[in-house]
Parts: sequence; structure tokens; C-alpha cells
Amino acid sequence: MQTERDTAKAQLGAAQLPDVVEKRNPGMPLDMDWVRAVQVNTSAVERRAGTIGARRSVKKDYQAAWLLKAITLIDLTTLSGDDTKNRVRRLCAKAAHPVRHDILDALGIDAITTGAVCVYHDMIGAAVDALEGTNIPVAAVSTGFPAGLSPFKLRVAEIGESVKAGADEIDIVISRRHVLEGDWQALYDEMRTFREACGDAHVKAILATGELGTLRNVARASLVCMMAGADFIKTSTGKEGVNATLPVSLVMMRAIRDYYERTGIKVGYKPAGGISKAKDSLTYLALVKEELGDDWLDPHLFRFGASSLLGDIERQLEHHVTGHYSAGYRHAMG
Repeated sequence: MQTERDTAKAQLGAAQLPDVVEKRNPGMPLDMDWVRAVQVNTSAVERRAGTIGARRSVKKDYQAAWLLKAITLIDLTTLSGDDTKNRVRRLCAKAAHPVRHDILDALGIDAITTGAVCVYHDMIGAAVDALEGTNIPVAAVSTGFPAGLSPFKLRVAEIGESVKAGADEIDIVISRRHVLEGDWQALYDEMRTFREACGDAHVKAILATGELGTLRNVARASLVCMMAGADFIKTSTGKEGVNATLPVSLVMMRAIRDYYERTGIKVGYKPAGGISKAKDSLTYLALVKEELGDDWLDPHLFRFGASSLLGDIERQLEHHVTGHYSAGYRHAMG
């Protein structure tokens, strides 16, 4: 009979970055009947979201395996006004070697990396150079991030410049006013244009859910962006007052599930902002597993937008290996 340790070892091995590339989302014509039919029972969503952390708990080797999996799903991010090329290079070094070798050796893991590195446009070149030979993609925020209120032509041009600079993924921000005014055609057309401007680069649509007013708006905006060809839908820029939450995540995941059931296309999901603790990452992974299934526990279909999350996960892994908690400064991002 397979022991707990053996099972955990298999899960730890599975935490490494896979080579399978999912098909992109080609989109579809805007279906207003489908959009208008979307409704959300807010109280039911909140009850369901409230049960995840309470019901799902993993311990010991299993927890270590899930935390290693979470690392491979992180978009390691720096989006500060004082970013420098050296800071980005240090972040990229951390993305390529996110956990100390002695901890990995104790866990029986050779090497893992984060899912991507996410930066502003001006830092793309430094990130591309630093990650050469690692197969870690570079993601760039675009389209007037974070507010998305610059002239439309400039937002589209910004995407093109980031792709030319070497970005593999583009995180765009939608115009929130289209959602708040119920102008779904305008949102679809905007997202479609952004998708075309990205070319071969994958596009993540940031909904800024904390500014959309209702969960129904979140669900409808998610669906419209997927119809327009978004490869991922993402909660937040990380700059809003309210960022990723479990109720919002549940609504967006069910929109993804509905889209997959109707079209056969798998769209990715990225919660961002406010996810800084290892235990929170486990809750989100449990929600993904229950709502979308194991296929989405993959960097091609799920990412955490985070910066400090990795440090806490590494700290928890050291505790798992040694039995002692270390100070946070021993797990710096660079």
C-alpha cells in the first residue's frame, strides 16, 4: 500500500512546471442573450465561498506539495514607481530559483520556477535578458494600467510596443465604465481589439472587480471578455481598494466553467492583489480544484498575481523541513 510519504512525493514531483501548452481562446461573436441571462445569487455565493477555508485542510507532506504547486503558479510581480532594472533582475533570479536549494533537497525536488514574471513596459527588456534560457515567460501590464483611461489608440499602441519588446503575455485593463453603463458591445469591441493587438502573446483581461459594483457585473464582464478572446480573466490590478476575494473568484470561475461547457475552450484565471499568505494560496487552490478541476491546476490556466506570497510560502516550507520558523527577511525577493 502506498504510504502518505510516497503519495506526497508524487505530488511534490508534479509541482514542477509542465511543458504542455493549452490552446488559445479564439473567442466568439457576442451573444447578448447569453450575457443578459447571467444572474448571481450573492448570498449563496458568499455562503459557498465561506466554506472553502473551513472545510479544506491539508497537512504535513501534502501541504508542502500544494505549496510547491502554488509557487509554480505565481506571476512574480513588481509594479512600483521606483522599479529599477537591477530590482527586476533580482526578481527574475528569484523566479528562476524561488526556493533555497537545501529546502528543495530535503523535499526531494530538483528544481522549480515561478509561472512568470510581471513588470511594467519599461522593464520588459531587463526581464527578458535576465530570464534568457529559463523558459519563464515575461508578462507586461498594459493599456494605461492601472486605470485604463489613456487615449484608446495609445492603449492599443502600448500593447504592440510591449510585444515588440519581448513580452510573452499582456495583462490589459478594461474600461470599467463600459460595465457600469451596461455597454457590453463596447466592452466586447475593446477587448477584441486588444486581443488582436497582442498577436501571439497571451492576453489576460483585468476586470478590476472591486470597481464593478455587483457580482452580476463581474460575471457578465467575465463572459464578455472571454467571448472577445481573453486567454485569462484576472480579478484586479492590485491597485484598487478591494482586490481578489473568494466570492469574486467563485463567480469568475463559474463563468469560466460555463464558457468551457458551451464552447469547449479552457480560459485561465488569475486572482491578484491581497494574496500574501501561504494559507490563502491553499484556499484558492482548493476552490480551483473543486470548481474547475485538476486541469486548471497548471500555470497555463491558473496564476496568482503576487509579490510577497512567495516569501511566506518559502518560510512555511522551511518550517516543514526543520520544524522551526525563520524570520521573513531570510526569504527576500532578491
